[in-house]
Amino acid sequence: MTDSSAASAAPVSPSDPAPVAARRPTVRTHHDDAVEDAYEWFRDKEDAVVLAHLEAENAYTQARTAHLEGLREKIFGEIKSRTLESDLSVPTRRGDWWYYGRTHEGKQYGIQCRAPLASPDDWTPPVLSADAPVPGEQVLLDGNIEAEGHEFFSLGSFEITTDGNRMLYGVDVEGDERYTIRVRDLVTGEQLADEIPGTFAGASFSPDGRFIVYTTVDDAWRPDTVWLHELGTPVAADVKLFHEPDERYWVGAGFTRSDRYLVIGVGSSITSEEWLVDADDLRSAPRVVWPRVEGVEYDSEHAVVDGEDVLFILHNDDALDFELVRVSASDPTGDRRVVIAHQPGHRLLGVSTFRDWGVVGYRRGGLARLGLLDYATDAVRELEFDEPLYSVGTGGNPEWAPPLLRLGYASFVTPSTVFDYEIATGELLLRKRQPVLGGYDATDYAQARVWATAQDGTQLPISLVWKRSFGDAGAAPRPVHLYGYGSYEHSIEPGFSVPRLSELDRGVIFAVAHVRGGGEMGRQWYEDGKLLSKRNTFTDFVDSARHLIDHGYTTPASLVAEGGSAGGLLMGAVANLAPELFAGILADVPFVDALTTILDPSLPLTVIEWDEWGDPLHNADVYAYMKSYSPYENVRADAAYPRILAVTSLNDTRVLYVEPAKWVARLREVGADALLKCEMVAGHGGVSGRYNAWRERAFELAWLFDVLGVAGD
Repeated sequence: MTDSSAASAAPVSPSDPAPVAARRPTVRTHHDDAVEDAYEWFRDKEDAVVLAHLEAENAYTQARTAHLEGLREKIFGEIKSRTLESDLSVPTRRGDWWYYGRTHEGKQYGIQCRAPLASPDDWTPPVLSADAPVPGEQVLLDGNIEAEGHEFFSLGSFEITTDGNRMLYGVDVEGDERYTIRVRDLVTGEQLADEIPGTFAGASFSPDGRFIVYTTVDDAWRPDTVWLHELGTPVAADVKLFHEPDERYWVGAGFTRSDRYLVIGVGSSITSEEWLVDADDLRSAPRVVWPRVEGVEYDSEHAVVDGEDVLFILHNDDALDFELVRVSASDPTGDRRVVIAHQPGHRLLGVSTFRDWGVVGYRRGGLARLGLLDYATDAVRELEFDEPLYSVGTGGNPEWAPPLLRLGYASFVTPSTVFDYEIATGELLLRKRQPVLGGYDATDYAQARVWATAQDGTQLPISLVWKRSFGDAGAAPRPVHLYGYGSYEHSIEPGFSVPRLSELDRGVIFAVAHVRGGGEMGRQWYEDGKLLSKRNTFTDFVDSARHLIDHGYTTPASLVAEGGSAGGLLMGAVANLAPELFAGILADVPFVDALTTILDPSLPLTVIEWDEWGDPLHNADVYAYMKSYSPYENVRADAAYPRILAVTSLNDTRVLYVEPAKWVARLREVGADALLKCEMVAGHGGVSGRYNAWRERAFELAWLFDVLGVAGD
């Protein structure tokens, strides 16, 4: 086998041996435990030998999957043929304009546009045609033009002033999530001199359009400082509005929908704090809403009720699944009026306030739900939907006093749908359903939720979607693609996917294991899958896989698992725990060297992550616990591993490429069939551009079909 530290540019054939990286052992010692790491030298991405190794891995992966090239092209063609390439989003009203996005056939990136309102009372979005010109249409930003000359392009901020006269946008062309903000005059088309490099995503104009509020990050990629830039002045003169010195906390900022306040939010995984600044005096000192208390999270929204400025605050102070209260904006630490009392298992997620009413998001029975909040009575009217599994949320509601509420809706079988909910009548107005070309019929597919039993007796939800023509799920063993995540209280919602149709139409059942550590079943579900309970996440996934096997849905030879980022940690852990249950494991930007990363506070995000995983640097019990499950630490010489594909990106600032690179090298030492694919110009989200993203997914699905033995036809 060849040493990739001396890899050449010679072509690689499928029969060539896998790259073998040189072992350069370093010793890491913590809590009197010395660990030898042979591949930590991969961490220097400026090292030509490291880059050569990654290129050798890419060449080997390409050679090993060369026989799938035709299948990849077929899957890419299927995704493309089902997608209306020239399309428009549903217009959103703001000020005197309808704002919307366009895509054009053959173009990688979207185009941001607007068209004038027909009248001040115009609340019905115009029905636009992708081919016909829109009266008065103005192209605001063409991502294809902005991306010219760059292999990567991402838009991190996009904002228009309230009067519609100026636009800011933040661009990243490296994949490292550092954005340069630029400003354009939309009346003259002139590019203004204001340019702010090195910002985080999510900059905003002040309501009067005079200022830009933005955040910057520290050396560990933590957003820590909020700045105020006055248009037309040098960046060097920008005012520091807020700085958070505690490395455990992120900072963000944005204006209330009412335009009354700038809200500066400070938060860790378990604690939050907010500060208010009057929008008409942005240089004034911020005032705290509630001083931070370790373990207490809250989020506030401004409203005016009976002529008084109030804050609706969602919090978990002695309320595990959160409570909603109302306080005076002038005295937020004073009397609290309980609006929605805490209900165990009824997880309140958020509140959005408008002039005359509010909207509450919550989870019940494993599904996200929305309710309309009456300010006068505190009553909540839940919006009802027919499907047993679905996802719903608000979006595109910038106006303070609209008669309609914009919703996004989808399920495993219903394409992404935009509704306007009419407040006065309760009617759902269908504005658009994602077109799926090629004769897609939702009734050809079915979705269901089944329940597995965990080792400790906990009931685990598993969502399934399949094509009816292959028979009912569970009637006979079928290929199954099982997805999981299980961290940060993030819920995997029942959503629609065009690429997934290429699986379902070949008889594959797609399944989601809603494991602990996610948020599907309430806050306790999350608490039971983090810190010193993290192993529940991994064993839940294994128990879900066993349920599907034991109940006749599939067999180990026909089961592939997938997860990304923290879900990639899940993949690495289950590969060690139960390799015999899976034919293959697809790990996307996988967090598989977790202990090494969380031990190093100089690495991006490490200190912030201690609330999620624990602090192994200062706590010997946490160290021992993480060492017991970290995938890289626990690769087994006695295991027959399934086929593994790890996908990563060189410029990822969240999960560094070094983690999957080390993991694959270690797996190879014990004889595992492991492939590494590293995008050399991309970040945590992978490649940029929709066609590139489709090709990337086609690559993964072709590998998955090959593992499952699914015919490519």
